[in-house]
Amino acid sequence: MKIKTKDPSKQRKLLYNAPHHIRAKIMSAHLSQNLRESYGVRSLPIRSGDTVRILRGDYKDYEGRVTRVDRRKYRIYVDGVAREKADGTTTPVPIHYSKVEITRLNLDDDWRKRILERKGSPEKEEKPSEETDEKEKEEGSEKPSGNDKKLRSRG
Repeated sequence: MKIKTKDPSKQRKLLYNAPHHIRAKIMSAHLSQNLRESYGVRSLPIRSGDTVRILRGDYKDYEGRVTRVDRRKYRIYVDGVAREKADGTTTPVPIHYSKVEITRLNLDDDWRKRILERKGSPEKEEKPSEETDEKEKEEGSEKPSGNDKKLRSRG
């Protein structure tokens, strides 16, 4: 879904009214430097089971496993990040997805492995050799121009 507007109110409207499957795509976080170099991808949607490091707030520099992803509220819950309530019970603290960095991926799902292969850097793919380019230049192969087509009569 390509967003064409720059108007902030319309941006918020699209965010709040986004369907469930689009919200999953929106809830992406940056990968750590090590993961970025190894996979050639800058960010991925967060899933439960990923290990993240919190970059902002009271729990800054805390690293833990994602236990739950709440797409309705655009929040994630990290294992070990909890607050003690007045009655003594502990409750998990929701963290915004943009304030974390993924440090370890949960690759149990084959679909996610395919996503990484598809989005990976083009450097890993084989580039065509320069010899084939030189041969084409020597042969003088030219692309057919659009002028060779018969003109259609308009009327």
